[in-house]
Amino acid sequence: MADRPQDQREPDCPGGPAAARAGAIGGREVLAYLRDHPNFLERYPEALRLLRPPSRQLADSVADFQYFMLERLRRELARLQRQQNELIATSRGNLASQCRIHKGVLAMLRAASFEQLLQIVTTDLAVLIDVDIVTLGIESTAAPTTRLPVSGLRLLRAGTVDALLGATRDVLLCTDIRGDPALYGGAAGLVRSQALLRLSFGGATPAGLLCIGTRRPDTFHPGLGTELLSFLARTLEIRIAQWLGRAP
Repeated sequence: MADRPQDQREPDCPGGPAAARAGAIGGREVLAYLRDHPNFLERYPEALRLLRPPSRQLADSVADFQYFMLERLRRELARLQRQQNELIATSRGNLASQCRIHKGVLAMLRAASFEQLLQIVTTDLAVLIDVDIVTLGIESTAAPTTRLPVSGLRLLRAGTVDALLGATRDVLLCTDIRGDPALYGGAAGLVRSQALLRLSFGGATPAGLLCIGTRRPDTFHPGLGTELLSFLARTLEIRIAQWLGRAP
């Protein structure tokens, strides 16, 4: 990147490299600098945290509003700094979640067979999206104890999905819960938070349920955005429907 013209460069801060070369700086030099650069605090608001407002000796019945105004300004600056840090942390977390979901979706799209798709969902997906367990539930009239070829595939009683989510809801986020063995099998004991996502394959195909569980009690909580999780579920719906349509 090209350097800015010399006359457009920002002046060094007091105590900066140029000042250090010039030797010690006294109060007069600081005042002279601020006179020449009246917008200094606009460019470096963090300097307010370094300053101590003067405490003037006034009569008992007189309030020093200047002191209180400066204190309020300092508190406001600290509050805005905290909000900025929280916003940055949230944005980074959202970006990381988005990248993980995209990796999971790409893995499902690459599945070369229906069996491989089920294997990816029930084995690889938990690692890709950074959770502890992912299972795929399918409503069926068969006995729940029927042995299935994929360990993460669970048979659910007819009506289970509506009973858990309600007739109109597609996503349910739960915090600080105990995992249900009907959804997670032997791994239910480690599940403390979960996301349940309805899967609809169309036609007379039974309803499905994508179950995502973690051992952290506050991973999924009401109010958390569900767009990425819904995108993951809709992709899985499409892929399963495609393979079912190819079945003889």
